[in-house]
Amino acid sequence: MAQNATDDVDNGIFNESRWSNWIRLRTMIILRWFAIAGQLAAIVIGTWLYDLDLETGLCILAVGVSVVGNLIASFIFPENKRLTEFENLLMVLFDVFQLAFLLFLTGGLSNPFSLLVVAPVTVSAAVLTVRSTVILNVFAFLLVTGLVFFHLPLVTKDGVELRIPDLFVFGQWVAITIAQVFISVYAHRSVSEMHNMSDALTATQMALERTQKLNDLGGVVAAAAHELGTPLATIKLTSSELIEELEGRDDLQDDARLIREQADRCRDILRSMGRAGKDDLQLRFAPLSEVIREAAEPHQDRGKEIDIILLGSVEDVDVDEPDIRRKPEVIHGLRNLIQNAVDFARSTIWVEVSWSADQISIRIIDDGRGFPPHLIGRIGDPFVRRRRSERDRKDRPGYEGMGLGLFIAKTLLERTGASLSFANGGGDIHSAMQSASGQGAIVEVVWPSSAITVDPDSARGPLGENQQFRS
Repeated sequence: MAQNATDDVDNGIFNESRWSNWIRLRTMIILRWFAIAGQLAAIVIGTWLYDLDLETGLCILAVGVSVVGNLIASFIFPENKRLTEFENLLMVLFDVFQLAFLLFLTGGLSNPFSLLVVAPVTVSAAVLTVRSTVILNVFAFLLVTGLVFFHLPLVTKDGVELRIPDLFVFGQWVAITIAQVFISVYAHRSVSEMHNMSDALTATQMALERTQKLNDLGGVVAAAAHELGTPLATIKLTSSELIEELEGRDDLQDDARLIREQADRCRDILRSMGRAGKDDLQLRFAPLSEVIREAAEPHQDRGKEIDIILLGSVEDVDVDEPDIRRKPEVIHGLRNLIQNAVDFARSTIWVEVSWSADQISIRIIDDGRGFPPHLIGRIGDPFVRRRRSERDRKDRPGYEGMGLGLFIAKTLLERTGASLSFANGGGDIHSAMQSASGQGAIVEVVWPSSAITVDPDSARGPLGENQQFRS
């Protein structure tokens, strides 16, 4: 089930390059209209209020190109058009070039509005890929550097040149360059983490919904198997009587035998479906060890030994094994943790189970190489995965993790009130299997007893009538 969620990542649903496709052309056009209004206002105020002798014609030409581009885009393309990665990059490159040309006409870096070069770079870092952002930063850096040496001076109508000292021009260049790099990295990292978290939570919800659907389907199957059992038994009994009555009429007797064989086949199919439907809607709780065995069942035949060890009560006073709620979050979360251990274990996985009156503890230990030390602090974050070595590719040629399995497990289990900790053998978490597992990975899941246990006396009351299933 976790694999289905990660398949969507692999197929490009959760992919960085699709962010740019979220931006509508209309949004970029509106932003450009605001920029055009600001540029026209600056030209008018500078010319009339401060008596600056500007190259007004060329300045209006630069602004006019943006106006024409906006008008053409507004009339040709529909309002709901979304820009591709390449189209977004071209639009932002044009905005940077147009702004740089205006700065060239109005004093270069002596113009206080030169800081606005950072604005398009910030927008690109938030919506474009790293490659596009790097291209735009390099382009903007070259233009800003060129403005240091090549620009028309800012002169008043009286012939006074408005120019800041070279030291301040150099400082302005350094400040803009640093701002471009810093804001680009900050914006891209922040937006990336927000999108990654959103994508991972979506994948978690998809996995949980699929688990819930399977649970509901199991209840329907169990009910169908129960309801169809009686008519199938009647068909089999009747067909057996017909076989005896039709002695000597081979053609009709063969038909009766066929009916009985098909009834037996239906019985076998319902039995297998009944096993798949063990998640009956009536079964809301089970002993702790049975829930763990259910979580580990899909991975029992993968060539690794899964040893479930019941350590029992950790208190001086014996506490019976608790019954816990069979929540899909618990089963699916533990299943993902066991799957991860099976993926990286050499031969054996130990699941240590202990409990007390106040809490329940499960430790999943494998005899593999353990978690990468530099990733211990980030385990449980979405899309965190280590780079596969040649040894990994040889040992697990079909394994391609997407960095979502542990995140989904952690999210689902924490939703039930559990707290998780990750370590390697010989680390802070002590385990009875530590000496056997060497430096293998250790995952500890701890619940307060009140979060998932049920009172066996109240839970084992009569179930009542079966639910009605209607089409």
